[in-house]
Amino acid sequence: MDTMQKLKILADSAKYDVSCSSSGSDRKNKNGLGNGHVAGICHSFSADGRCISLLKVLMTNICIFDCKYCINRKSNEVERAAFTPQEIAELTINFYRRNYIEGLFLSSGIMKDADCTMEKMYEAIYLLRTKYNYHGYIHVKTIPGCSQELIDKMGKLVDRMSINIELPSIPSLKLLAPNKDTDKIVKPMNYVAKNIEEDKKFVRAGQTTQMIIGATEDSDYQILSLSQGMYDNLKMKRVYYSGYVPVNPDRLLPMVDTPVPLRRENRLYQADWLLRFYNFKTDELLSSDNANFNYDIDPKCNWALRNLNQFPIEINKADYSTLLRIPGIGVLSARKIISARKHTILTFEDLKRMNIVMKRARYFITCNGKYCMDTKFFQEQVITNALTYHENMLMKSSSVHEQITLFGSDS
Repeated sequence: MDTMQKLKILADSAKYDVSCSSSGSDRKNKNGLGNGHVAGICHSFSADGRCISLLKVLMTNICIFDCKYCINRKSNEVERAAFTPQEIAELTINFYRRNYIEGLFLSSGIMKDADCTMEKMYEAIYLLRTKYNYHGYIHVKTIPGCSQELIDKMGKLVDRMSINIELPSIPSLKLLAPNKDTDKIVKPMNYVAKNIEEDKKFVRAGQTTQMIIGATEDSDYQILSLSQGMYDNLKMKRVYYSGYVPVNPDRLLPMVDTPVPLRRENRLYQADWLLRFYNFKTDELLSSDNANFNYDIDPKCNWALRNLNQFPIEINKADYSTLLRIPGIGVLSARKIISARKHTILTFEDLKRMNIVMKRARYFITCNGKYCMDTKFFQEQVITNALTYHENMLMKSSSVHEQITLFGSDS
């Protein structure tokens, strides 16, 4: 099988891994090829949000594991292929020189064992960095269970590493990926996090992970709680949420004709953003009694409607963290408001000129003591109707299974 035939098979096999967006690396060019600098290297995305500016490929789709949801599981009869380290290095350099790509995302199935696979991947990266003098962005998927020595060697060469958490709970992992051990996933994460903290040149762009949503009945609350734990304890750079895509028939997998609605992914990403940049906590957004997001109201507005006692907020007095809690006001908008207040008392017209999303914010703010909406209308019509609708939706979609059934067509 020639290299292009292998590429067709192994690039297609890698398409379900979404944890490969931008870099955040500070690796600069040292008289070689490429530059993985902090400005980032990923500028193009496919229609469903997947990054397409990297050479995204598997070392091999041969795998000794039999994960129920994976197209490359050992029990599937699919065409198999494997690159040599030299072939990976040559492909990357040739594609880079033709301006096809700006970096490499390398993952792999597990052939023989974790160390054997990781060693082959390391050889490919070592060739790129030394023989071809390539200084561009490289993201490598760590093989769970590989030795710390291999992680050490790889971490000094690559910009980002990721180890997929796969599923939101231990029971789910045991059910759908019986060959995978939670301990072999979490321990390397901890090891990478510790090394990043001690050595600024180790995995310069940090580590990421990915979990599949919708393949099990784990709730959004469970998913987001796990993410918060990884952000707080493992200094995770980013968690990616991959909606379950039914590629294998299996009695343990959901019987759905369509993938998990993109709106569920979208709500989780919005909530994830609130955790990382808006100082929200999972317990503020969801609870065990209210365990799943509403598809029709974004998480921040959802929180505001449930906490009306904290509104309206005076724009000219609120501190930065309070401003971030107002629907329609983001990080940049909050900074603009803080800066502008040093020179003037802000009005609603000023906020419009600052491109604040007033169609949302106006219900939750005052400017110099003035409220732009009719108070009675606001209380009796907007909020009452919104809360009633919100509660009805929650009753209709109280579990992940019901959500998939109700919104399976994403209509």
